[in-house]
Formats: sequence, structure tokens, C-alpha cells
Amino acid sequence: MSLAADVLEAARARAVTIATAESCTGGLIAGALTEVPGSSDVVDRGFVTYSNAAKQQMLGVRVTTLESHGAVSEAVAAEMASGALIRSDASLAVAVTGIAGPGGSEHKPEGRVCFGIADAFGTTTETVEFGAIGRGQVRAATVDHALRLLLAALER
Repeated sequence: MSLAADVLEAARARAVTIATAESCTGGLIAGALTEVPGSSDVVDRGFVTYSNAAKQQMLGVRVTTLESHGAVSEAVAAEMASGALIRSDASLAVAVTGIAGPGGSEHKPEGRVCFGIADAFGTTTETVEFGAIGRGQVRAATVDHALRLLLAALER
């Protein structure tokens, strides 16, 4: 079974529905979940919020958070995840924001991705440095890590 199928099975067993809030992956996490037949009973919706304006309008990310921390930050990932939870019928949300590349800066290097997981118990965040492994590889690694975070949240 695939990792996405494992997430769906664990969610189904716990009667949990999932929403995604994605920036650097552009919907690939929702795509991985919905690739699995029968996923409609678990996947509520996906938000693709590539621009800062979309993050604000669709997820309620605050301008002050974006200005003080930048789009690639755990603070923004947390607001994206909690915003997805609030603005959906889901009981679990995952959010990702990062720099897939090419490019980046000294302070925000290529391959840095911030993750957020939100549920009824609160929101947790983490940052992973995938490194300058190429845009496609960063995006694929981000999807994999997000699915693993969802699975871990479902198994606690």
C-alpha cells in the first residue's frame, strides 16, 4: 500500500477528514491523497495558496505574520494549517510553505520547507531543510513528509 493509502486508512478508522493548505507543492499533497480510489470519504478539500494574497484571503493568514516572519516560516505554516481547519469541514489539516527552488537566500535557503499540522488539540509546526536537491525533488520530499506527519497525527 502507498503512504497516501495508509493515511486514508488511518483517517477512515478514526472518522477523521483531511484538508490541505499548500504553497510550494501547488496541490501535490491533495493530489497524492485523491489519487487513491475511494479517498472522497476522507479528503474534504485542498487550498492552493501560492501567493501571499491567497494565503490571506483563503486561509486568514495575517499580514503582520507575513511581514514579520515571511511566507516561509513556521508562523505562517501554523496560520495556514489552522486556517484550513477553520475554513473547511475537516478535523485534521496539513500546511506547507517553502522554497522549492531554484534560488533562495542566505536566510531562507533553497529546500527549506515549513510544515503545520492542525487538529482539535492545537497546531504544531516544524521546519525541514531538504537542501538544494532540485525543485521536483524538494516538492516530492515535501509531499512525502507531509503524508508522514498526517499519519503520525492520526496514530497518536
